[in-house]
Amino acid sequence: MSEEIKSTYTPVEYDDQYILMVNGLKKHFPIKGGMFSQTVGWVKAVDGVTFNLKRGTTMGLVGESGCGKTTVGRTILRLTDSKTDGQVLFNGKEVYDLPKDELRALRPKMQIIFQDPFSSLSPRLPVGEIIGEAVREHNLVPEAEYDDYIDHVMDQCGLQPFHKDRYPHEFSGGQRQRICIARALALSPEFIVCDEPVSALDVSIQAQIINLLEELQNEHKLSYLFISHDLSVVEHISDAVGVMYLGNLVEYGDKADIFRNPLHPYTEALFSAIPVPDPTVKMNRIVLQGSIPSPANPPEGCKFHTRCAKCMEKCKHEAPVQKEMEPGHFVACHLYDE
Repeated sequence: MSEEIKSTYTPVEYDDQYILMVNGLKKHFPIKGGMFSQTVGWVKAVDGVTFNLKRGTTMGLVGESGCGKTTVGRTILRLTDSKTDGQVLFNGKEVYDLPKDELRALRPKMQIIFQDPFSSLSPRLPVGEIIGEAVREHNLVPEAEYDDYIDHVMDQCGLQPFHKDRYPHEFSGGQRQRICIARALALSPEFIVCDEPVSALDVSIQAQIINLLEELQNEHKLSYLFISHDLSVVEHISDAVGVMYLGNLVEYGDKADIFRNPLHPYTEALFSAIPVPDPTVKMNRIVLQGSIPSPANPPEGCKFHTRCAKCMEKCKHEAPVQKEMEPGHFVACHLYDE
């Protein structure tokens, strides 16, 4: 059984104000079954995501667990073997069209900070080798300057030179995440996918890591795709926000517009769960009924209609398209059809 994908996006022209342009991105994974492990279905992890990331800014990507946030980040970085459909333009170049030599040259410019700092660090290598392994591989600095360069990167990330000879198990969770940040920073990247980099850390340590990321961004003009389910963190660090549900970007825009005026019912429900540090304030919590449908068998029409209190008959049969409600503020919902 082969998957037939009909392209639903219109190719876009490169705009140099954006370091990253994602257009109609899809990533579907095969479901194997039967005696001969034939493909019996597809998990539509990412099903048509479109957004642009301006240079030197941060885009927050939020949504429930399993909505496809991490898959978006990994697909953009070409950490998967292929994309199913869509465009991924990095500095104007389609990432999936690059030959091996050009892709290798591009790799240092696109980095990732993983969610679990312990499992993403090799237990057999000392910290100095972990941070510097890719630096040597890509010949970024002369061998005579290598040690000083690694010391400088570690210092920028709040690590001491004597930490180079220690192993990951000898560090706390916050220190391990600093090692992961140093490993990414050592390659002089332009763009970093931050895949829930603070979700495994204590609140006080979270603040330190967020402040570190902001300092590095200001100093090195970095661009971040910040994946998280913590809306308070996203509000603090982001310039733009995208809200994902079951593989689709249901709302996208500047942070101020999204938090001031959430348009999609799912965005409203997410924001109603943000705790307010005032016991006298009454929370108007919107409780969604039911559970997230399976991405292997998503509902027809709008994927959110099975849990939406504002569902109309049209929502059950016709998938909404992304509409610009105000400059830079997009939403995919039939409530705003003309």
